[in-house]
Order: sequence, then C-alpha cells, then structure tokens
Amino acid sequence: MQDLKSYAEEKVERARKVLRILSSIPTEVKNRTLLRAAELLDKRREYIKEENKKDIAFGESQGLSSALLDRLLLNDKRIDGMIKVLRDVASLPDPVGEITRMWQLPNGLKVGRMRVPLGVIFIVYEARPNVTIEAGSLCIKSSNAVILRGGKEAINSNRALVEILREASAMEGFPEEAIQFIDRPEREIVWEILQMEG
Repeated sequence: MQDLKSYAEEKVERARKVLRILSSIPTEVKNRTLLRAAELLDKRREYIKEENKKDIAFGESQGLSSALLDRLLLNDKRIDGMIKVLRDVASLPDPVGEITRMWQLPNGLKVGRMRVPLGVIFIVYEARPNVTIEAGSLCIKSSNAVILRGGKEAINSNRALVEILREASAMEGFPEEAIQFIDRPEREIVWEILQMEG
C-alpha cells in the first residue's frame, strides 16, 4: 500500500494538472456535466442505496447515534435533493470571467476586477454524503479542482457519488481529474495535504 505522503501528493498533483484547462472550460460544458450527473444519480439510485447500506451497517457497528446514522442515510428523498442541487447549480450564472467592478485611473488606464477560479479546493466533511454532490457541483460550476475528504463512515456512499461526478465529467468534456476523492480512512492524510505548499 502506498505511504500516506505519496498518496496525498498524488491526489494533489492530479488535481493541479488540470488547473490551466479548467479556467477555459465553456459554461455549456459545465452545465451539461452537472445535468448529466443529475441524470446518472437518478438512474443509479439502487446502486447508491446499496453502497449506503454498507456505510449504515458500519456506522451501527461503531455505535453511531441515531442522529448521525440519519445524517448518513441516503434514501430516495435525499437522492432527489442531490439531483435538485445539481440542476439548481447548472441554472446559476457562471461566475468565471464576470467583471464585478471597473474604474478608471487618473492617467486614463481602465482597471477591472474579474472573478477567476481559486485553484485546488480541499473540502473535509463528516458523515453527510450529500455534501459530496453539493461541494463537487459548486467546484465544477466555478472551474475549481476539488479534493473531497468525507468521513470514514460514509466512504462507500461518497465513492459511489464521486464515481458519478467523474463519469458525468468524462462524458461531457469536463476534466474528471478535477474531482479527486480521498478513499482512505487515515486522518493523517488531511494533515499531509494541509502542510503542502504551492
């Protein structure tokens, strides 16, 4: 098995490799990717629920409270909610390239403020697999690469959801490498990524 440092570096490097491409992805490609992901979520409900059952069983074996188990649960209502999120984000205006302010200097030079992608965003969250879709969809729309690190309790559900986001990306021309997933449970991986520079 790959050591934690190499594993973390590989995930970050994969995300960084596509940064130049991301800033020039057309809005239509991003929207089609989000809508395709919504379609795949709908078609793969049973698969998602089967993977989620594994996480529920693990959570019960670990003595998670009923409140945490409820947060972990993916049923049809929650899948519908994730589909709605994807469609809602697709309908939002594209923030990339938007000029938010323009002014003229005394020498006549015009200066503007334009929205650009941040780069690689690392998102750490716990036993709420729907966050995988929420965070992933916002990063797709804003042309940012993302590294998703959910709690170990939701690893099967999150893996299934990331597979769908990546498949939709590949189908519609959005770089699937822009969506990375930490599929190992060790907490030290978070620290390895947080220590990285550049």
